[in-house]
Amino acid sequence: MYKSAILGCGGRARGHANAYRYVKGGKLAAICDMNEERLNDFGDRFEISSRYTDLDEMLEKEKPDLLHIVTAPTLRGSNQRIRYSLMKQASDCGVPAAIVEKPIAVDSDDWKQIAGLAAETKTKFVVNTQLNFHPKNIELKRDVADGKIGEIKFIDASARSTSANQGPHVLQLVSSYIDNSRPVRVLGQIAGNKNLDSAEPSPMDAAAQVIYENGLHASVAFGEGMGAKASNAPARFRHKRVFVVGTEGFVHWRFSSWERSTRTGGYEGGGLNYGDQDVQAQGNLTEAVYDWLDNEKNIHPTHLKQSLAEFNLILGIYQSGITNQIIDLPFDPPDGLIDSLKENL
Repeated sequence: MYKSAILGCGGRARGHANAYRYVKGGKLAAICDMNEERLNDFGDRFEISSRYTDLDEMLEKEKPDLLHIVTAPTLRGSNQRIRYSLMKQASDCGVPAAIVEKPIAVDSDDWKQIAGLAAETKTKFVVNTQLNFHPKNIELKRDVADGKIGEIKFIDASARSTSANQGPHVLQLVSSYIDNSRPVRVLGQIAGNKNLDSAEPSPMDAAAQVIYENGLHASVAFGEGMGAKASNAPARFRHKRVFVVGTEGFVHWRFSSWERSTRTGGYEGGGLNYGDQDVQAQGNLTEAVYDWLDNEKNIHPTHLKQSLAEFNLILGIYQSGITNQIIDLPFDPPDGLIDSLKENL
């Protein structure tokens, strides 16, 4: 039985904690937050008595096997990036594994720092892009892997939230349908500057054509102006989808519904309860970390280097939009890419 701890007791952390009812390989044993009121409210709600306001103290005393880093990428009220520093702290303390909230980075500078950490750390870092662990997505991916839609020819995926906010979810979902093949080329376009001073800075809208190393072409779009509707809900984050087209059919996963067409089964479709699916997905993602700790061969599908490749694609979309050029991937992004977006948008 592995021992887990949570850093950051805000609203998103509840999803991590709730998922432990689906987790068999570990137990949530300790929590940490600098805000004592939030810390104690969270501890009372989930009946966790080991509570800390200092991360180093918690890591030293509790020695968790898995740390959930459930914090924003930037310090509240400032533009200070804190993702790298917390990951480096966990790595230096020898934490065996850590689940990090998306986005893994927000700019070229912190992406480079975290890529450097990925090259040297022994900590098994995983990014919390859980959509491909949704039970219905697992089923549809199995259909694709079993050849029920024939040979994959094209993927169309989108979100109505921004590339930084929901883009990591969508791009990892695309990767999950093609065995985590890496992107090798992108032509992108960007628009809108209203979100560039937020905690997750990005253009308001972005769209791109992507080629992957397996030769597959994909179309991706982010933002309210470009992302397709995926539910009847008004909230932008609720509109995520992936459409996989094959020679003999298709599968289409959306926030609150799904579709499938195969030569043998014909057309099928139905509704989904995203909340029910998501808490199971969070549990599945966490359980997969324990599987990786059990066996080095069980590499987690959202491991750090894979997630960094997907965020490098996002940075490539930005660079392509700024320069009006096709960007070969992976690429070394110029420093201060968000500042460049501010100047150009």
